[in-house]
Amino acid sequence: MALETEQQGILQTYRETYFWQSGLARDAGALLRSLASRYGLLIAFAALWQIAPALGWINAAVLPPPDAILRALWNGISSGRLLGDIAISLERAGVAFVAAVVVGIPLGLFMGQIRIVERSLDPILQLFRQTSALALYPVFILLLGLGEASKIFVIFWATLFPILLATIGGVKQVDPKLVEMARVYGARPMTVFRRVVLPAALPQIFVGLRLSSTTALLLLIAAEMIGANSGVGFQVMNAQYNFQIPLMFAAILLLAILGLSANFILETLQARLCRWANPKD
Repeated sequence: MALETEQQGILQTYRETYFWQSGLARDAGALLRSLASRYGLLIAFAALWQIAPALGWINAAVLPPPDAILRALWNGISSGRLLGDIAISLERAGVAFVAAVVVGIPLGLFMGQIRIVERSLDPILQLFRQTSALALYPVFILLLGLGEASKIFVIFWATLFPILLATIGGVKQVDPKLVEMARVYGARPMTVFRRVVLPAALPQIFVGLRLSSTTALLLLIAAEMIGANSGVGFQVMNAQYNFQIPLMFAAILLLAILGLSANFILETLQARLCRWANPKD
């Protein structure tokens, strides 16, 4: 009897181990399929890029393989050569982006709620929005000089309008029935704004923030390529002038990583602040 009980226990343990391993294998397979479906093309592109110089399809001196670019990036960071440029670039883009947020969101909330103000300011707003910030950069240099002020201001100018327009659009898209219902229940104007208008406009505001973060990095590159002696954008041009092609691509890759990181941070923040906007949560 004891032997049968022991055999049954061993059999039960074997079954539990088998099902656990099977479930683990299914989960691993599902994870691999998900990664392959999402990043398969990117991995294939990187692999093709890696072997193309060895096969003679492209010139490695002009288009170095990914491993050479990653080595140049690692050497630049580990030696500290790129760390100072990263800090300077983040400071320039960060100051301009924060200034655009401080100006754009309050002004957009104000214009979105008071239609006569929006109608009055919209023509000049559209005029400035359609004028390229790079076209105005020489004007900013004449007014502010070649120092940090002109670089930060041109980034601020370009990042302001996506935030401003997205905020105005978010406020205008608020369901009037929600506002009316809040007023019927006796909510004061500030309460309506804080409890109804602002939460409803928040997802659209984050769209503008994500667009502006990308714009800030794009303008940062252009600003640092003109009259600058530091920054990641400067390193791109400096490496190109000195024919340090792997380092040039490493700086470009670094800018892409910074852009992805900024977008990830804003997406995470949006997911936390706008949980109600995602039914799956």
